[in-house]
Amino acid sequence: MAPQTLDASDLGLKLLRRGKVRDVYDLGDTLLLVATDRISAFDHVLQPPIPEKGRLLTQLSAFWFAKTRSLVPNHMVSADLSEILPRIAPARLDARTYDGRVMLGRKAERIDVECVARGYLAGSGWKEYQKNGKVCGHRLPKGLFEAGRLPEPIFTPAAKADTGHDRNISRRELARTVGAELARELEDLTLRLYSEAAAHMESRGLILADTKFEFGRIDGKLCVIDEMLTPDSSRFWDLAAYKPGSSPESFDKQFVRDYLERIGWDKNPPAPTLPPDVVAGTTARYREAFERVTR
Repeated sequence: MAPQTLDASDLGLKLLRRGKVRDVYDLGDTLLLVATDRISAFDHVLQPPIPEKGRLLTQLSAFWFAKTRSLVPNHMVSADLSEILPRIAPARLDARTYDGRVMLGRKAERIDVECVARGYLAGSGWKEYQKNGKVCGHRLPKGLFEAGRLPEPIFTPAAKADTGHDRNISRRELARTVGAELARELEDLTLRLYSEAAAHMESRGLILADTKFEFGRIDGKLCVIDEMLTPDSSRFWDLAAYKPGSSPESFDKQFVRDYLERIGWDKNPPAPTLPPDVVAGTTARYREAFERVTR
């Protein structure tokens, strides 16, 4: 029997927004976040959906929210369906489909910045370094390799965009946008969360190359919101197989991006359909990341 997937849904609740992956419903004083199995790459939602993906993302975020709560508050109320169901009755929600993929969260005043921490030189950071020896305003030593470990983790914020790519900005621009005090606080929390998570993941045989966080204010306090340290928002590598100087095999959707690059897609619609081996390989990578991090 093929694994069950969830692409889109109508729960009979007030839909606040439908993102590339998550559907968010307004419950009044709280939000219901439903992680579908949709997957996006290069700003396009692809077909078919990836079995188990939404459940794995939700449960991994829930693990990290609980683990880091003493370091910084977060928006999670519960990811336990038995606790959530009484709050959303009589919503049209099949427990077999939604168990594990829903999260109840407090509403927050979102800060429109992606807070990125990089411990290794990869992705857009590697491309920028090759051009000018910098990454988002950070001057780095000469002679670094692709996927090389940085002398110390760096904070590289990005301005959020509702459509298209987020735009990398300097810390100076961030301070002008949100104020110097908040900018310092965001940088400090981002790097502290990264260091804590990277140490945990290293103990599980994984490298956290980079990741991004979103923050908001709840009752005046700065909190982590949305998702946290998942394969959709992070770059995970296998520690045992890691070799600087090339792009390591990852446990995130880089596997999908690599396929799309390999077939020469020009990033314009229509997006190509993912073949069965890429779908199965993506599920396997997300599942392994979850199992290794949470064991």
